[in-house]
Amino acid sequence: MLIAHRKLSAACVRLFTAAGSLAEEAEVIADHLVEANLRGHDSHGVGMIPTYLANLAAGTLRANRRGKVLRDDGAILVYDGERGYGQVVARLATDLAIERAREAGLALVALRNAHHIGRVGSYGEQCAAAGLVSLHFVNVTGHQPYVAPHRGRDARLATNPVCIAVPGAAPDRAVILDMATSKVPLGKVRVALNEGRRLAPDLLLDAEGRPSLEPQALFGPPGGALLPLGEHKGYALSFLCDLLAGAVGGGGTLRPENQGQGTITNNMLAVVIDPSRLVDRRWLREEVEAIAAYVTASPPRRPGEPVLLPGEPERQARARRLAEGIPVDDVTWDQLAGAARGLGLDPGTFAG
Repeated sequence: MLIAHRKLSAACVRLFTAAGSLAEEAEVIADHLVEANLRGHDSHGVGMIPTYLANLAAGTLRANRRGKVLRDDGAILVYDGERGYGQVVARLATDLAIERAREAGLALVALRNAHHIGRVGSYGEQCAAAGLVSLHFVNVTGHQPYVAPHRGRDARLATNPVCIAVPGAAPDRAVILDMATSKVPLGKVRVALNEGRRLAPDLLLDAEGRPSLEPQALFGPPGGALLPLGEHKGYALSFLCDLLAGAVGGGGTLRPENQGQGTITNNMLAVVIDPSRLVDRRWLREEVEAIAAYVTASPPRRPGEPVLLPGEPERQARARRLAEGIPVDDVTWDQLAGAARGLGLDPGTFAG
C-alpha cells in the first residue's frame, strides 16, 4: 500500500508519544524514519519501529535522553548517547560538531552508547547543509554479527556503515556517499523477508556457509551471514569502521563480549571540516560542479540509466515518493498496527 508521508509521520509521532517520548523527541524520530523511507531506504524507515519498542520495553533504549558531553577538548569531543534514541543523540552530537568546526575549522566527535542512529546519510546531509565536509564511520554492537569476513564462512562483523558528504554546487545537490560495508544492509534483507522476495545471488551464506537466495537463511536459527562489499575491500573497510568507531572512539567493538545484549548499539566517529579554511568556497563550488558535469556526461551503458552522482538516487526516490506515497508491505503494516495496539492506540492509526 502507498501512504502519504505526512500521514505516516503523524502516525509515528502518536506512537512514539504513546511509548513515552516527549513531543519534540517523537517528531525527530518520526521525521528521520519517514525521511529514510522517502529516500528509498526502507531498511532504515518505519519498519524499525517494532524493534525500537521491544528494546524500549527491555530497557536497552531509553526515551527522552539527549546524551551528554563526556570530554571537551575544543575541537575534539566525546559524546555519550545515554542509550537514547540514536536519531536524537546523533543529531545533537552532529550539531555540536558543526558548531566546533565553524569555530576551529575542524572537529572530531566520538559518539558512544547510542541506540540505533538510523540512516547515517542524514548526518552527512546535516553537515553539507551547513556548508561543511564530513566523514562518518559507524560500528554496531549489542547483537550477533551478521557479516562474514572475506574468505570466512560465518558472521564475525556487522554492516558497519560509512558516510562521506561534500557540499554540492547547489544547496540541494550535496554529494553524499552512504553505504553499508556489506553487499546489502541487514534491513534490506528484513524488507525482502517481509515482502516474500528472494535475494539476488552472491549476497548471503546460510548457516553452513553455502550461497543462499532465501532471506530467512540470514536470521535462522541457526543464522547465516551477509557477504562483504567488494570482497577484501569491503571487509577491510568494515573492520576499520569497527576499529575507528568502536576502539578509537571508545564505544567498543563487536568482540564476543559485546554481542549478547539483544539490542542495537551504534558508535560513530565523525570528522567535520570547514572547507573554507582550505580553499575559496566559490572555487570549490565551481570545481565540484565541473567534475560532476564531466563524470555524469559519460554515455550510459543501458538506455534510460544515466550516470548519477552519489546522493542522486535518494533525491530521485524522494521526489517520486513525495508525489506517489511511501510503499509499506503487508507484514510491516501488520507489525505497525500491532505496535499501536500494544500501546493502547487504535490500529487504524496507521491507516492511509
